[in-house]
Amino acid sequence: MAQLIDLHGTAMGEFDRRVREVRLTDWALPTPCDEWDVHDLVNHLTTEQLWVPPLLGGARVEEVGDRLDGDNLGEEPITTWEVASRESRAAWLAPSSLETTVHLSFGDASGELYLWQMTFDLTVHAWDLARALGADERLDPDLVKEVHAWASGQGFGPGPMFDAPAEVGPDTSLQDRLIALTGRKP
Repeated sequence: MAQLIDLHGTAMGEFDRRVREVRLTDWALPTPCDEWDVHDLVNHLTTEQLWVPPLLGGARVEEVGDRLDGDNLGEEPITTWEVASRESRAAWLAPSSLETTVHLSFGDASGELYLWQMTFDLTVHAWDLARALGADERLDPDLVKEVHAWASGQGFGPGPMFDAPAEVGPDTSLQDRLIALTGRKP
């Protein structure tokens, strides 16, 4: 199995590559995330990255409060993404980040679990962004393999974050199986 920290870097790169393809006229395009356009999707991932340094530093959700609510992209959304992702990645590369206890909204979790969640989200949303932009949807095959293996054990189902997994045929690619786990139609 590839190192999780390396998988995260690959997933970050996959999403980053798609963000850099966004043109001025693309921000209002719909995405596979029913209620999000491209701006909302990139804002979601940017906000997730902004949470990483304080959470890995031991902060609780309540301590951060509402300061990361709303639109965090501002006037230079791509630059804002670049800074947030760089700071997030630096926090993950700190020694013992995977062993840290992180205080998340659903309770305490290991840094490793949090990093898996972040890697999964970056991977799936890289596909979402590519689909919205009409860009290349192919994701790194090793990343897809490892994230699919992790996600398959998470018991995704209908709920606040995902629809029920989409039906796929026996010859469906591993990437499409991963995407289908979240209820998306590959």
